[in-house]
Amino acid sequence: MTLPSTPGTGARPGPRRRTVVAAGAGAAALSALGVPPATAAPGASGTGAGAPGADHPAPAPRLGTGWQRYVQAPGSRTVRPVRVLGSTGEVRRPEALLKPGGARTVLRRPRPDAAPRWPEGTVAEASSAHPGNNGNDGTPRTYDAGNAIDGDPDTFWNDDTQGEFPDTLTVTLPAARELSGITVVSNSDGVPTDFTVDVWRDGGWSTAATVADNDVIQRAVPFGAPVSTTRVRITVTAVQDTPRGAFTRINEVWPEAVEPVEKPSVTLDFGKVVVGHPRVRFTSASDNSPGVRLAFSETLQHLTERSDFTRSDQSGTPAQGTDQFAVPAGGADWTDRRGHQHGTQVYADGLHGFRYLRITLDALASDAPAAEPWGTVEIDSVALEFTAYLGTPATYRGWFLCSDDDLNRYWYGASYTNELVTDTFRQDDVDPRNAWSASLEGLRVLHDGPKRDRDPYVGDLAVSARTLYLTHDEAADAARNVLADLAAHQRADGWIPPASINGYTLPLFDYPLWWVTCSWDYVLYTGDRGYAEHHYPNLLKVLDVWYPSVTDGAGLLSKGLNGTGGYGDYAFLGRTGRITYYNANYVQALHDAASLARWLGRRDDAERWTERAALVADAVNSLLWDASAGAYLDSGTGPVRHAQDGNAIAVTSGVADAGRAASALAHLDATTQRPYGNAFMDNDTLFGGASQRVYAFTSYPEIVARFETGRADSALDQIRRTYGWMDRHDPGITHWEGIGPDGSLYEDAYTSMAHGWSTGVLPALTHQLLGARPTSPGYATWEVRPYPGSVAWAQGQLPTPHGPLRVEWQRTAASFTVTVHVPSGTRGTLALPGDSARLTVRGGGRLLWDGRRARDRDVRVAGGRVTVAELGPGSHRFTATTGH
Repeated sequence: MTLPSTPGTGARPGPRRRTVVAAGAGAAALSALGVPPATAAPGASGTGAGAPGADHPAPAPRLGTGWQRYVQAPGSRTVRPVRVLGSTGEVRRPEALLKPGGARTVLRRPRPDAAPRWPEGTVAEASSAHPGNNGNDGTPRTYDAGNAIDGDPDTFWNDDTQGEFPDTLTVTLPAARELSGITVVSNSDGVPTDFTVDVWRDGGWSTAATVADNDVIQRAVPFGAPVSTTRVRITVTAVQDTPRGAFTRINEVWPEAVEPVEKPSVTLDFGKVVVGHPRVRFTSASDNSPGVRLAFSETLQHLTERSDFTRSDQSGTPAQGTDQFAVPAGGADWTDRRGHQHGTQVYADGLHGFRYLRITLDALASDAPAAEPWGTVEIDSVALEFTAYLGTPATYRGWFLCSDDDLNRYWYGASYTNELVTDTFRQDDVDPRNAWSASLEGLRVLHDGPKRDRDPYVGDLAVSARTLYLTHDEAADAARNVLADLAAHQRADGWIPPASINGYTLPLFDYPLWWVTCSWDYVLYTGDRGYAEHHYPNLLKVLDVWYPSVTDGAGLLSKGLNGTGGYGDYAFLGRTGRITYYNANYVQALHDAASLARWLGRRDDAERWTERAALVADAVNSLLWDASAGAYLDSGTGPVRHAQDGNAIAVTSGVADAGRAASALAHLDATTQRPYGNAFMDNDTLFGGASQRVYAFTSYPEIVARFETGRADSALDQIRRTYGWMDRHDPGITHWEGIGPDGSLYEDAYTSMAHGWSTGVLPALTHQLLGARPTSPGYATWEVRPYPGSVAWAQGQLPTPHGPLRVEWQRTAASFTVTVHVPSGTRGTLALPGDSARLTVRGGGRLLWDGRRARDRDVRVAGGRVTVAELGPGSHRFTATTGH
């Protein structure tokens, strides 16, 4: 879940390549550093994919064995880097950072000479200057041209034409001076990449130097020959685009070409995304308080001198995108915690989510003299104090394994992604945009991502909570805590906030519906009647007060009614009026609420909501179905487009009948397929690039829809494209918030590369491929309905309040064999795949179905499948054979 930002195209990822468990950094980038690609965990070679239609596929392992090798979490809460990717400047023994207690890594940087100064009376003017403000920390700042020649590298000129060029800075001397070159010192918030330097001579401007593709902060610009001049003009035509905008920023211009002394740095790779507090053990340092700066990134592409994301960027703390530490002469065992080391100087951000870490001997000019950018630092080791849920094989209560090695990796990659977001809500670590809440402090929650925004959003829980219930159900309190807290902050008119951000006021239109569905999910998986009883009044209020207030005369939700025109949704899309997604979600929420009401004995409420769901579904089919395209419209007004979210949820919620479901999925096939998944829009009428953007969040219901309409191989293809792309590209293993054109990071460095809402592959493989799911609260009843597709065998375990529910099945061209191990206190139904008219079914040594009629009272045909009901505690084995 993200706050609004301008849709971007991102950058192209590195080349694709195959891996065993998960890819590390892009192969080209790592190769350039002389480093081999990331390798698999020991023993993770997989079990071999079953060939479609194979008569004799590789046998499944003994139930409950083999899956453990796919687990991705670190072995302990102390996590160490796995390799050194490279170093710069004067660094001795960089590889010593990987292992404590042995040799030490030494970074050394000589004291720089004083910067050259312009003569007294020199002035500067610019094409434009940004108005002064209070900066990021409340301290008044100016951005005038004079800042570029004032000798203070902490002040800078900032133009006032974002993304528009050229920008010019002109320096005028009081008298002619011979210059052999200049130095441009810029800003870590985006350096000028392309510029020319002109000098005034013979009554006109003459080009002295041209710079292209600059990517360094201190750029020496020598002239071809010394020039005597009174004026120097810098014309900038391109800059780095950063989260702070595409502005020209120049901190200093020096009247000599000064080559920088290369900063000593070491770049470390932790092998996968991790989250927690970095820890560096400094054994000694020179006595001048040398500074160390730490920059973090989830991807190698965005690893620079600035972290790919820091909370200080949003909190007003001028941290310059890195975490700082001044090393005392006696050394220090330093853990990166949020705060200043010296008064208001030397700031560190604390917790980070990242894969790559760059440690540099350097200091901000504003941190002098508390920290100096030179000296000697000796380091024993680097580690991370892992703060998230530690999902070791011993903690898994549910697991999955099948004949397809790729699917196994994706399942456990989803689990690890979700473990990274299962963490304690701590004031120092959460989104600084007024998201801290005393009512959540110290509680376990499901954040949306380990890097950002680190705030629990209920829409994300629609996926991440299911992933949690199926893997580590003893941590279900992480979902309950969020749902209960949001209910406690319900508005008087019934609206439920999406998260704690902005003091629980961020206006989203769809997320109260997700609160209803997530509440039913929580009760369905856990059987927590106390939660259901306590929060039933919240459910009544949101469905019977707030959503009726935004319902039009046709019975459809219409964004814009009751002052909701400015409300957003999961992607902050500019949609208003009747939207298929909102209304299909409404039908789902009404059905879920009705199920909860029946369980609690509120039959009148259940009937009312069921009737309303039917009316909304009829209105969607009447007013939002586009017969010419064979799909549901995204919106009833404006340009014609068809969205993944509305069409997929129309199928999974039952709005679409079989014919419409088949047509809608065919339309998505024809218009949205990309090498990296299915796009969430079929054209770009909503915003540029919409038809190239993939959200795993909205892909999850489409994958479910494909399984449940008998298109298992289509679902598997979509899984392999979506999750295979993320698995093969940096940072590997974890699942991204969104994918942009050509498979890029859809919001560049800001993109979260480990996002809980993208883990839908896990519940899809468990509930649809394996086929097991609860059908009443606490798994009192359940169903096993496999959709095997081309997969040869699968097995898994679902944690229930009564004990594990285990399922294993294997297919050949002529048979399908399934065993269900049922916990005490539960009963369920098995629905076998295949055409009932062509099957013979045996179980318990008896013939149960002969292709025409049942031979047992608990056997029947439903939806074309042979179904065996009333399976109680114990183990049950069935074989369905094609032919008679």
